[in-house]
Amino acid sequence: MLKAVIFDMDGVICHTNPFHSIAFQRFFAKRNLNPTEAEYAEHMYGKNNGYILSHFLGRKIEGEELLELEFEKESLFREIYQEQVVPISGFLDFFYALKQAGLKTGVATSAPFANLELIAGKLNLFPHLESALASEQVAKHKPDPEVYLKTAANLSLDPSQCVVFEDSFSGVSAAKNAKMKVVGVLSSHTVEELPPCDLYIENYENLEVENLLSLLE
Repeated sequence: MLKAVIFDMDGVICHTNPFHSIAFQRFFAKRNLNPTEAEYAEHMYGKNNGYILSHFLGRKIEGEELLELEFEKESLFREIYQEQVVPISGFLDFFYALKQAGLKTGVATSAPFANLELIAGKLNLFPHLESALASEQVAKHKPDPEVYLKTAANLSLDPSQCVVFEDSFSGVSAAKNAKMKVVGVLSSHTVEELPPCDLYIENYENLEVENLLSLLE
């Protein structure tokens, strides 16, 4: 039986990817690099910063250097995005419908906690979340299921009682690896570009809580 809904953040709560692209463009331009949008689509969306920076800078970025470069890029993102925080169409109405139905809710993102603070703070989600995990709270990133298994533990639930909303290949894979049902949010990718999901949505406009309950019947 469905007891909780867990949301990824980027591309699921807000359509942030275009703003991450702008932040990365500025970050890489300082280093005389100009990746194409196709390269971003393949090597940025749904990936963690360690992978992204290592790929585009052409060498392994880790440890203290990763922390410094990640902070620089994510600060750029927050600066660009702070006045643009708009949820995907219908998200807030759907989110509050979940709460009215007595379901627990969590956010599980590969982004830094400061980004989660910005977005969940602006949308006033924190008072209604039973779990909020960001990149600092996990050792292994998606597609590893750690962030979803930890979220289920925070919610005191079995993974089988949770449904995840994800928009990226690695994110959907992480949720499936955690043995959770997955709703694919088609904000950044097509159906063909994602692993098979249990349901697909373009946005939250016509989504009802009953649609999710039927997934776990």
